[in-house]
Amino acid sequence: MVERTDERHAEKMKKKQVAHDKIVASKTIKKGLLIVHTGKGKGKTTAALGMVVRAIGHGKKVGVVQFVKGAMTTGEKVVFDAFPAQVEFKPMGEGFTWNTQDRTRDIAMARTAWDEVRRMIADPSYDMVLADELNIVLRYDYLPLDEVLETLAAKPEMQHVIVTGRNAPEKLVEAADLVTEMTLVKHPFREQGVKAQAGVEF
Repeated sequence: MVERTDERHAEKMKKKQVAHDKIVASKTIKKGLLIVHTGKGKGKTTAALGMVVRAIGHGKKVGVVQFVKGAMTTGEKVVFDAFPAQVEFKPMGEGFTWNTQDRTRDIAMARTAWDEVRRMIADPSYDMVLADELNIVLRYDYLPLDEVLETLAAKPEMQHVIVTGRNAPEKLVEAADLVTEMTLVKHPFREQGVKAQAGVEF
C-alpha cells in the first residue's frame, strides 16, 4: 500500500515538474523591476533588506536611502557598512512625523533624501536602489507624486528599484512590476505591549 502511494506521488510530481519546466521555459524577458512593499503588516523594510542581502551575495552594487529612519542605530547599518564597495547605505530621516512635529523640516529632509535616490537611480552602476519608507512621505505630500513616478519610469533598463512603506499611492501600484501587501494578523506591540527589540524591529 505504501509502495503504491509512493509510486502515485512520484508520478504526480513528475507531471508537475514537466508543467513547471514548460512555464519556466516560456518566460524569456529580463528587465529591472519596480518593486513595492506596502500594507499595514510588519516586514516591508525587512523583506526589502533581504533583497539587498541577496544582491550583495551576487556581487551587485546597491544604494539604500531611508526616508524616515535614521534617528537610531540599526543592525542593518552595521552589516551593510561592512560592504562599502557594494552598498551605499544612507539613513536620512529624523523619525516619524509625529516625532519631529515640524512639517517644514520633514519636507526639507524628504527632499534631501529624494535627491539621493534620484542620484542613485540616474547612475546605471547601481544594480538596485531601495527607497525605504518613500510611501510615507508621499502620503503626507512631502514630495510630488508625479515627480517620483517620472523618475522611476526613467530608471536604467536593468536596474531594480524597491519602494517601501504603508499606503502606497494607487498610481505607484499601477506602475510597479511587483507589489506585495503585508497584512497584519498579530503584533506583540499591539496585543502584548512588547516594545521594539534589537534584531527584530531594528
